[in-house]
Amino acid sequence: MKSGLLPKIHREVRCGAIVALYVQDPATGRLGLWLVPAARRRALAPRREFLSGVEIDNIKRIMPEGLRAWAIEPLLQLKVQSDEAVAGFSQGRTMRNSPTADRMKFTSQQVIRARGRTTVRTRFTHPDGWRAHHDLVWRRGASWLESSVTAANTSARPVTLEFLASFSLGGLTPFAADDAPGRLRLHRFRGVWSMEGRRETRPFEDLQLEPSWSGYAVRNERFGGVGSLPANGFFPFVAVEDTAAGVTWGAQLAHPGSWQMEVYRRDDLGAISGGLADREFGHWMKTLTPGVSFTSPVATLGCVAGDLDDLCTALTAAQETPLAALPRSEAALPVMFNEWTTSWGHPSHDNMTALAQALRGTAIKYLVMDAGWYKPDGGQWSSAQGDWQPNAAMYPQGLRATADAIRACGLIPGLWFELEVVGSASSFYDRTDLLLHRDGRVITAGGRRFLDLRKPKVVAHLTKRVIGLLRAANFGYLKVDYNENIGPGVDGAESPGEGLRQHLAGVQAFFRKIRAELPDLVMECCSSGGHRLEPSMIGLTAMSSFSDAHECREIPVIAANLQRLILPRQCQVWAVLRAASDVRRIVYLLAAGFLGRLCLSGDFPTLRPEQRALVDRALALYAQAVPVIRRGRSRRYGPEVLAYRHPQGWQAVVRVGATGQQALVVGHAFAKPGVTTIRVPLPPGRWRVAGELHTDPRGAVLAAGELRWRPAGEWSACVVLLQR
Repeated sequence: MKSGLLPKIHREVRCGAIVALYVQDPATGRLGLWLVPAARRRALAPRREFLSGVEIDNIKRIMPEGLRAWAIEPLLQLKVQSDEAVAGFSQGRTMRNSPTADRMKFTSQQVIRARGRTTVRTRFTHPDGWRAHHDLVWRRGASWLESSVTAANTSARPVTLEFLASFSLGGLTPFAADDAPGRLRLHRFRGVWSMEGRRETRPFEDLQLEPSWSGYAVRNERFGGVGSLPANGFFPFVAVEDTAAGVTWGAQLAHPGSWQMEVYRRDDLGAISGGLADREFGHWMKTLTPGVSFTSPVATLGCVAGDLDDLCTALTAAQETPLAALPRSEAALPVMFNEWTTSWGHPSHDNMTALAQALRGTAIKYLVMDAGWYKPDGGQWSSAQGDWQPNAAMYPQGLRATADAIRACGLIPGLWFELEVVGSASSFYDRTDLLLHRDGRVITAGGRRFLDLRKPKVVAHLTKRVIGLLRAANFGYLKVDYNENIGPGVDGAESPGEGLRQHLAGVQAFFRKIRAELPDLVMECCSSGGHRLEPSMIGLTAMSSFSDAHECREIPVIAANLQRLILPRQCQVWAVLRAASDVRRIVYLLAAGFLGRLCLSGDFPTLRPEQRALVDRALALYAQAVPVIRRGRSRRYGPEVLAYRHPQGWQAVVRVGATGQQALVVGHAFAKPGVTTIRVPLPPGRWRVAGELHTDPRGAVLAAGELRWRPAGEWSACVVLLQR
């Protein structure tokens, strides 16, 4: 690689707006993958070959050939137990660029185009006789790529993997000739209970991701989640932005358990990778006996000429693929009512039928009975999961009578389960043969134990008690909750992390079983709100709960965050109505529901007439806005909120529909907005107001390509539907 030259391109594959460059080191044959926007393909910068500087000039006395400024990062990032450890002061920090990765020899590459799908399969062989291949998949019209790696033991001896990444992208950034000081940023999203999706953006230099003077010591940032709550701590997402070139790369991983992402650097060029949490990070090893293969979880990759919002739009578009199989009742994205904050764990036949009567004739379609229908007399809902027998005093005629009464009011009845766990009051709590163990002991967390969904007896039990009950009682909606973390792993496999992966594969298999046996059932995924907001779980259900922030002022902040990570049409947002609330409070909460799937709860039967009229107006406007919520592009405006529990400032989310003919603006003023008029930029064109909801009699006006809204003080909101 000579000074000022571009890397050798082994193969170039056009995938819509993305170009996949398979770059190769002519001396070693090492193959790597770079992605560039098609519009920027000719803007690649000729690279320097050698490092420079005082230190380098002096070291040339012992290394006259100089120190290379960059190298090709291997496309495959993996490690087997039998190979040596990783060098560069990196043990315990990273398993990237292991001896295994270096020993994998590129053997062949094939581009397969069939039925609107392009697959680039790249094959490698290890000197010990086993093989691996990387698949990069693009579907015609898609804004994303899919990446996975398969390791196949074609040797005569077992092979134990300690690390297997689903993807590895190098060449960050190909638009600078040097180490791009000050222009690379890492984007990721943090997630904690009831404060999901907080964006974190930091320069590479803040994270010490600038290379050393010689390029020897590893720089890396490895992060992820451990256990069965994949969005607890961080979301399985990573992005890197070149602020000078205006290009952003990123990935989102589809996996319900322990995972990791990593930003890595040793020289001028950075790299990102991600997949299953490795042995160091997630206690994972996988042994492949002769003839056995293993495929990593799928990662969705994106590369855009644009910023983080543009990248997130490209990646979340991949989540639309499973939606074609949803029940017909989901076509209009109907509003639901969940009685959780109405009864607070005490649903009964009487209060559910009274609630159904109050909802009769409204635009609400689903009525969901939340936790507590199964609790024993005098017991708590949170300790009785497992037996799933309705409380006879609360449901003297059985659940079917309640479901029938709800349907008689024109609503689809829903039921809550936390099917993967058993509580301390359940008869299954001591069925240790059916429960998950670690180190030979039953895993117990906060009064919950976990069923082992690798066991046929467990699947049979849940088939009878969950699927059988839903069918017999004629429910049309299922809310699956999950309120504890299994932890780093379980017994029953070659490693705790692999045991956890197998169990969670069983969980997802049962979700698919429910859908297969009850095809008209609408399913909602909840995990103390948003702990399972990752693509593989999202894709199994019609909706996912956005958060357990039920009546909080931070609801619109969280809902806006999640527009970057999950399709709004699948993101269920609470709007809890209280008879004691004033109009401003009700509008504030209803407006937040327009950032996703509107889910009402609270005191609906006792609302005053003027409050009911306000809700009816909101539901009518929501129905008008459904095409924009279903499909579009979102962008948030306003200062970042520092303290979620005490938000200050303002925010506005502009979502433009897929056709470009409609736009939805949702604005919120928090404490101390800092401005009297909020100015929200609009896409070019002539717009008119087609509908609005607000507390300010002055409303919002269109002027000079902006929507100008003068909030009626703190904690106010507006929703404006625009039409070209």
